[in-house]
Amino acid sequence: MWRIVAGDDDTLVREVSRHLMDMRGKLFRPTLALLASALDETPEPRAVPLAAVGELIHLATLVHDDSVDHSVMRRGMPTVNSLFTHEIAVIFGDHLYARAVTELARLGDLEPIRIFAGASSAMTLGELRQLAAFDALSFGEDDYYRLIRAKTASLLAAVCEVGALAGAPSHRAAVSRFGERLGMAFQIADDLLDYTEDAAVTGKPSGLDLRDHKVTLPLIAALREMDSGARDRVESLFADPEPSDEAIGEVVAIVGDHGGFEYARRRGDLFAQEAEDALASVPECPARIALADAIGYVMDRRW
Repeated sequence: MWRIVAGDDDTLVREVSRHLMDMRGKLFRPTLALLASALDETPEPRAVPLAAVGELIHLATLVHDDSVDHSVMRRGMPTVNSLFTHEIAVIFGDHLYARAVTELARLGDLEPIRIFAGASSAMTLGELRQLAAFDALSFGEDDYYRLIRAKTASLLAAVCEVGALAGAPSHRAAVSRFGERLGMAFQIADDLLDYTEDAAVTGKPSGLDLRDHKVTLPLIAALREMDSGARDRVESLFADPEPSDEAIGEVVAIVGDHGGFEYARRRGDLFAQEAEDALASVPECPARIALADAIGYVMDRRW
């Protein structure tokens, strides 16, 4: 991926850029784009900058989300907002979006711009809907799917579709659906990890969603099975602006005891199967095999 600095005399931009490069993840989204471009085994050179644009947009959303959530850790390292300031994080996220648009414009093709703009709009509206929710525990399963489709699945669908445009346009619809279903499974698996794994595995503080009063699928499913006593303990945690580790641990146990983990796993497996089914029309080739392998990575990954 190209350097994301604006100029060699801009020390702050260099410092934030260097920090983001140090904390970069597995580059999952650009990998999907490059694999999609190779499904007909004739990838185009523009597949590489298109894949990089997808990662820039993803980085921008992470920087903004961490600032909105006041998160202090990401991938085992300090977030931009905690290491610098919230103001710098917001502006730098804007900078990343601007660089992405600049590179798309350089390619001179409106279709990737349309696709990425649609995904960016969906992610923004999803975040706004989440912030506007006034009664967290009334957040239902359909609300949850609508949210993760906007905030996570839309970008995975976009990078796959844009990748296909750069070498395998006949598979565009199939890989777009693959990416969308994969994104749904990805987010469910990620939300489940927040309950079941510690910070050494996820790179984020354990129980962060509960600490931030976020309702995800394990809790949604468990709430349907809780008696009044268990629900009272959950409501007490959500009423506490700074819940203790003990309170979070208690609610994690309650969610597990009431079937929340098992239900989330089943739903994640269903979306994963739908992602695999979406590839049925794509002929067998190394890139298709690798895309199918990505499903297993999403469901079994450890950060």
